[in-house]
Amino acid sequence: MHIPFCVRKCVYCDFLSGPASDALRRDYLEALRRELACEARHYRAYEVETVFFGGGTPSILEAQELTELLAQLCSHYRIAGETEITLEANPGTLTPDKLACLRRAGINRLSIGLQSADDKELRLLGRIHTYAEFLQTYRWAREAGFDNINIDLISGLPGQTPADWRDTLEKVLRLHPEHISAYSLIVEEGTPLHRHLGEYPALPDEECDRQMYQETKRMLAVQGYERYEISNYARAGFACRHNRIYWQRGKRHTADYAGFGLGASSTVGSLRWKNTDDMARYLSLCGAGDTAALREEREALSERELMAEFMILGLRMMRGISEKEFCDTFGREPDAVYGAVLEKYEKCGLLARGGGRIFLTDAGIDVSNVVFADFLPD
Repeated sequence: MHIPFCVRKCVYCDFLSGPASDALRRDYLEALRRELACEARHYRAYEVETVFFGGGTPSILEAQELTELLAQLCSHYRIAGETEITLEANPGTLTPDKLACLRRAGINRLSIGLQSADDKELRLLGRIHTYAEFLQTYRWAREAGFDNINIDLISGLPGQTPADWRDTLEKVLRLHPEHISAYSLIVEEGTPLHRHLGEYPALPDEECDRQMYQETKRMLAVQGYERYEISNYARAGFACRHNRIYWQRGKRHTADYAGFGLGASSTVGSLRWKNTDDMARYLSLCGAGDTAALREEREALSERELMAEFMILGLRMMRGISEKEFCDTFGREPDAVYGAVLEKYEKCGLLARGGGRIFLTDAGIDVSNVVFADFLPD
């Protein structure tokens, strides 16, 4: 469920999000509740395994508003007994009472956007909080009973050195979160950071960026975090179930996902669509109960596109893809479709096989986008 609101847009953010008035937020939530109710008829055969409130900053909503959204979901959809329910949150938008209310409502996983433990870097990014405020939020979350917390981090920031990045990692590791997502900064076209890049300290060069990447792997491994996906690390039993659904598209009965809200994407079987990203249109169509008209960019994926997605998304995980699952899904061996590509990257040392699986090597992970491109249909 997409909550496209935030207190202030960060300079690096290119997501469909931004500040909004209280009135617009109320109108949007009413529209979102209507969409959930209207679309439920399409998912009667499904049981919901995971829920993810993404944004924007979903924690900007009042606890009662989030509780009502969850109640709406539970009243129209079949929720599995052990459903993972994640809320993306930012320091500065949570209080002890709010966190306790959210935990009682059924939210059992928090993903807190820290990005850096350095206040100077936080100001540079346009974040609304300090490191001290993050620590306070983290303590409150633990006191409220949250025992599954992810912390988001970004390396390769303007002016950042490997020593700066190590300091952030050390501070975060002392907190013992269950999950850490560590991304490298991408300067997206159209963002304030991209438009005014010359006004910021220089970005780390390739060698510094590589040092940060290697330090992340080393430091998190020493502390017992398994790297289960290119940018994600978890303690045993705490890999994000929701995200793994996206990366395991071959398992048809468990890999369908429904997106609700402005600009939200859905994939059911071979069908994919995206909701309109025009707020006025979204509010109008939901108000009229015409949620089918929300669906834009609709497409039926070909078998070749589904195969490519199976390979590309599956290879993001350290364990790679199962050759048997590929064969069970498509009725063909991976080598029958991608023999030349697999042979090419095995010879280069970028792909390897073992135990009936195909996976990226350490060297392959470093240049994963190059490898993935060769699986795309012509």
